[in-house]
Amino acid sequence: MIKRIRIAGFGGQGVMLLGEILAYAATLKDLNSIFVPTYGPETRGGTANCMVTISDRPIYSPIFTACDDLIALNEPSFIKFSPAVKPDGYILYNASLIKSVPASKAQLKGIPANDLAMELGELKTMNIVVLGTYLKHLGLFDHETIITALRHFFGPKKEHLIPMNQKALEIGEKQ
Repeated sequence: MIKRIRIAGFGGQGVMLLGEILAYAATLKDLNSIFVPTYGPETRGGTANCMVTISDRPIYSPIFTACDDLIALNEPSFIKFSPAVKPDGYILYNASLIKSVPASKAQLKGIPANDLAMELGELKTMNIVVLGTYLKHLGLFDHETIITALRHFFGPKKEHLIPMNQKALEIGEKQ
């Protein structure tokens, strides 16, 4: 099993955290993983994307051109990276920001991630809503593994954010 995932969006949307959580969750399940971040010139508002590879075998290259799955959080990212998704791949996109969706041989799934996050009263949970939906597709990690990964990245200072992010994950899982 090998899964190559590209996650892309604006800086500040939680693209890197999403990639880090997936890669860390893989290590918690004794899988191999590589996380490769790519930033635009700006941190917040600029473009950001990352590549995550998860495998039950050794991973020999951290970089890939074609991906199995794409998580696109904004329209420029969707336009740029969707052509690189394999025909039998999966594209999960933020339908709150991506209105024009061209046909694709890959499976397409749009969720109104911003709108769903705002139901919780916190737009910053949008990436976790998307993660919940993606986990349902991926089928590799259970809810508790992701919460463990969140605790790892949030640390003691942000422990108070876990319940809200857990709700965001659950909302995404229902999509």
